[in-house]
Amino acid sequence: MSDSVRHDWSLAKVDALFALPFNDLLFRAQTVHRQFFDPNEVQISTLLSIKTGACPEDCKYCPQSARYDTGLESERLMEVEQVIQEAKKAKQNGSTRFCMGAAWKNPKERDMPYLLKMVEGVKSLGMETCMTLGMLDQNQAQVLAEAGLDYYNHNLDTSRDYYDKIITTRTYDDRLDTLENVRNAGMKVCSGGIMGLGESATDRSSLLMQLANLPIQPQSVPINMLVKVKGTPLEDAADLDHFDFIRCIAVARIMMPQSHVRLSAGRESMNEQTQALCFMAGANSIFYGCKLLTTPNPEESEDMRLLRKLGMRPEAVSTHLGNQEEEERLYRRMATQQTSHDENFYDAS
Repeated sequence: MSDSVRHDWSLAKVDALFALPFNDLLFRAQTVHRQFFDPNEVQISTLLSIKTGACPEDCKYCPQSARYDTGLESERLMEVEQVIQEAKKAKQNGSTRFCMGAAWKNPKERDMPYLLKMVEGVKSLGMETCMTLGMLDQNQAQVLAEAGLDYYNHNLDTSRDYYDKIITTRTYDDRLDTLENVRNAGMKVCSGGIMGLGESATDRSSLLMQLANLPIQPQSVPINMLVKVKGTPLEDAADLDHFDFIRCIAVARIMMPQSHVRLSAGRESMNEQTQALCFMAGANSIFYGCKLLTTPNPEESEDMRLLRKLGMRPEAVSTHLGNQEEEERLYRRMATQQTSHDENFYDAS
């Protein structure tokens, strides 16, 4: 097995990975994971909705679409200082990357000065910065990069063939164009997809093939499991088998060995054993906090308890990778929060 990054994946080769016996697949994914990462480290991010609801898009999974009655109240763009305060809280809670999401098809020029100030303010805290604002043109990507934006998130969501069953208000190529603009501006790409949209197994293979075959593989790959929201067209979608989801994590790890694979939306419905298998399959990033934009997420204390059980620790911010003192400081910060919930938990080792 080669440990090099490949950009020539065929659908047949991806399907062959998915077809491996479960134990063999996890062993292979874990072997690849250990070649590029510490298997006991997990990157911790916090996601904040800086502008909520009233989105003109028709993504069938999203409670923020103005087209669906989900009971979500729309909110205007947050004040810059409020965003900075939320970032400070996230850092105090142990996050090293702060992600800011706005429910837009694309940012308007009138919004850009405020977005740039948010990036600069969060960056000044010593955190990695990430935004997801919809489509970006070349100029918008460039000015965000110049302000210090490290990552830009723009998910492909699903395969090209299944895409128009989920979204009709922007094309698949629109998404790929935004990713190209982000890469050309020198930012890192955060791009993944959602499993459980009613797609076929072939669609999952095709999505991962598309991501892995990009000119530069995404540095961060969120693998989401659909969170079904009442009022959206997918509120009654069939549940995705958790073993199928774990297979997606493992295949993503094998195909994109140097990327952070994020165990993202859907963790609220996963027990500790399922999440542990996802980490074993190569997931090494999570969102930390009780909410992902508008959908539920495990409490910080629950995440810390699970990481402690697994003997895992938070990864330091990228500029300090390998700095044991920084990692221990982050771990102590997170552990202090959990102590207030269960002091005896940390005494037992």
